[in-house]
This record gives sequence, structure tokens and C-alpha cells, in this order.
Amino acid sequence: MKKIFKLLFLSLFIITVSSCDNEDMELLTISAKGSGEITAPETGFSQILNPEEEQTNTALTLTWNPADYGIPTGITYNIEFAKEGTDFADAYVAGSTSNAAYSWNISELNGAAVNTGLAPFVEGGIDIRIIATVGSLGSTPQTTGMITVYITPFTTDLPTISVPGNHQGWDPATAPLLAASAFGQTDYIGYVWLTTKGDEGFKFLAPDQTGGFFWGNIDWGDDGSYEATSDGKGIGTLIENDEVNCKIDADGYYLVKVNPSDTGIDGFLQKKPMAYSTELTNWGLIGSATPDGWDSDQDMTYDVDTQTLKITLELSADHIKFRANDDWSLNYGDTGADGSLEEGGDDIKVPSAGNYTVTLDLSNPRDYTYSLVKN
Repeated sequence: MKKIFKLLFLSLFIITVSSCDNEDMELLTISAKGSGEITAPETGFSQILNPEEEQTNTALTLTWNPADYGIPTGITYNIEFAKEGTDFADAYVAGSTSNAAYSWNISELNGAAVNTGLAPFVEGGIDIRIIATVGSLGSTPQTTGMITVYITPFTTDLPTISVPGNHQGWDPATAPLLAASAFGQTDYIGYVWLTTKGDEGFKFLAPDQTGGFFWGNIDWGDDGSYEATSDGKGIGTLIENDEVNCKIDADGYYLVKVNPSDTGIDGFLQKKPMAYSTELTNWGLIGSATPDGWDSDQDMTYDVDTQTLKITLELSADHIKFRANDDWSLNYGDTGADGSLEEGGDDIKVPSAGNYTVTLDLSNPRDYTYSLVKN
């Protein structure tokens, strides 16, 4: 009987407390009452981003009035970037915060500008708006008005031109590339497998402002003055109009260079003649680790499918290098033992004796690598 009484008393207590709570509780409603507006910068703000400046320096600070939801509540602000005039069709979320301000350093703003679709080294407009939401599900969104800022982003990628031709089906998008030593330089260089198939030749093609390679971009061919020598070398002059296709005399793997000619060219925008050269290269492995030591090369074979040179042979635990045409005028070693090749670099140490497949990869201009795989 005592147990029944205790249970009855506990039930009445819970009902009473629950009733009191329901009477005292007020229903809190969150509703959108004001989106706030961007207060800085003003529309029309412009900024040229400098790759030489300290990348952690602040490049842009955005501030805005807080959104109003009628009661104090946590608010998330998503900052959207879109290419000017696109009505945020492909908006990029460039930042998210619970504060009413957000800053980007140079590196961050550069990445956001490129992701928005701006071309490097060309001023482009970015439309900016802020969307405020509440709760973990991002409910009750409110959107500010839009401002437009103008940013000139950069790229640290080396400038490139492509070499489409009969060696790869005249497809600019998949053509091998030549790279310059730095932005603003025109000393383009790279290795290209060229053929005489069909007697069609090849050309040189510049990228568009987005870095893409398409027919319709500026392209160059030979002015008809190309001269070849008996040792597989040749030199000619490139022109943009009234050109003919460039040609070589034999199939092979060529070192191709495009350099300013003596006419004073200071960049492709000048559209003046440019000198170009081709040099047939036959690569070999040489060194104290090879069967013939430093006396003669072990010839490597070019694989068209992988665009690499390979050889399988016995190596001792000693040193090797790569060189072209059985001559030391063009050779590569590995200074720093990091797998990256430098022209005239240090000898490469073979870790232990055994049978190896050695691969030389010259397909990425100015970023040459190799591998030693023990079989």
C-alpha cells in the first residue's frame, strides 16, 4: 500500500510541474526582419595582387551590418563571389563567419578570384553578396545587396605555349607544352616527340586569357627560312601571318626552344618574329653503376604512350647520370637527391646493386623527373 501511495504522489508531482512549465513558457519565433547591407568596401574597389609581396598581408576586408531576426540568435554569414554579370549562377563561397566582418590575405583572395573564374594578370569583376542564416540547418536566409570589386589575380605557374601537329593529331588541348622560365619571360623550352608522318609538320599556339589552348588563339608557323643541319639540329623564324607549318627531317624526340629574335621582341603581344630551334635527342644512361662505367652510354628507348624514356639493366651500388647524344653538352643529374632533375646536376646514387628499370620523364617542361625501380 505504501508503494502504491508513493507512485501516485510522484505521478501527481510530475503532472503539476509539467503544467506549470507549460503555463510559464513563451513560444519564441525567429523571423527575417532585415538582411543588413555591406558597408565596406564600396562598389568599384580595385586591387592588383602581387605574387612578390608577403602573401599573408591583408588584401581585402569586407564589413556589413548584422542581419536582424527579431531576437538574439547565432547567425552564420556565407560570403558569395561570382563573376561580374553572371547573376550568381555559379557562385563560389569565398568565406563563412559568425561575425559581421571578414578578411582575405593576398594568397586567399588570389585563390578565391581564380576559383571565381578570373584570368591571371587580367583585371576582372567579382560580384559579392552575403547570405545570413540561423541554426545548423541554415534556415531563414536573408541576402544583402550586391557590390562589385575588381581584382587582378596572378598565377605562379610558368607561362606555356603548346606544340600541336601531326605528331598528336593537331589537337591543341592535348598537345605537348613548352614553358618559360618565369612570368614575363619568352624563353620557352620543352621536349616533344615529332614525326614526319603525312609531311604535315607542327605549329606553336599561345593560350587564351584563361590559360586554355584552342584554335583561334594566336598561333605561329615558320616563315620558310628553317634550316636543318646534319647533326639533327635546326633553326628558323616564327611568324603569325602567311606562315607555313614547321617541319623536321626525321622522327624523334626533340628539344624545342622558342626565344626572342634579334628584332627586339619583348613578349608575344608585340607579335614580332621569334627564333625557334629543334635538336634531335637520343638519351642514354651513363655512370660508374652501369656495365660500361663512364666510358659509354646505355641507350634508353622512348615510349610514345607514356611519353617517357626507359631502360632495364643491371646496376651496381654506385652513380649514374642521364645525357643526350653521347655528349656532355646536355645532361641531367639530381642535385639534392629529391627525384627532380637539374641540367648538369649532381650524380645520382643507386641505393643497392640489382636489376633496375630506370625511367626518365621529360614530358613536363622545366620539371623533369626520373625513377629507379628494382625488379
